[in-house]
Amino acid sequence: MAFSKLEKAMALVIGLDIAAPGFSRAAAKAAVAAVSRATPPLAAGVGTAATYSPVATGAALGLGALATPQGQQLLDVAAERGRMDRIRFEQAITDLTQTTLPKAKAKTKSKFNKMVASGMKTIKASTSYGKKGSVSNAKKAFSLATKAASAVTKGHKLPKSGIKRRIMSGMRKIYK
Repeated sequence: MAFSKLEKAMALVIGLDIAAPGFSRAAAKAAVAAVSRATPPLAAGVGTAATYSPVATGAALGLGALATPQGQQLLDVAAERGRMDRIRFEQAITDLTQTTLPKAKAKTKSKFNKMVASGMKTIKASTSYGKKGSVSNAKKAFSLATKAASAVTKGHKLPKSGIKRRIMSGMRKIYK
């Protein structure tokens, strides 16, 4: 089982380099026991307890390491890193939510469609297919408008009179 970064940092505080390849947990326990034997009798009990409870040993070493000036510096660096990460995260969230989607471009009408629309307006304004402002037979009126637009695009002559003449003369202005 690999050592955590916290365990490595705590071991460095007491002078052990457990990050070296081949350094096992059993070797770490033995080193802690050896360090405790070299210390005064009060700390000797700590060495024995360290071999029985590595979790408690890690917590104790961590608290001891954090009480040093280097430990406080590590805490300050970690706090700064956390603050910067939160700022970056919030910025990323605002960037994601504020992306503007490109507005859909309005579909442009073809000349033929513009001519048919003007023809239908002319029909609606006349009394040929019902009273002014309404069309009584929409299918026939639309058929007349599309046929007139087709005639204009093909270059046909204007009729002598009637609604078709008025429609086609209006369409010619659009078709230019």
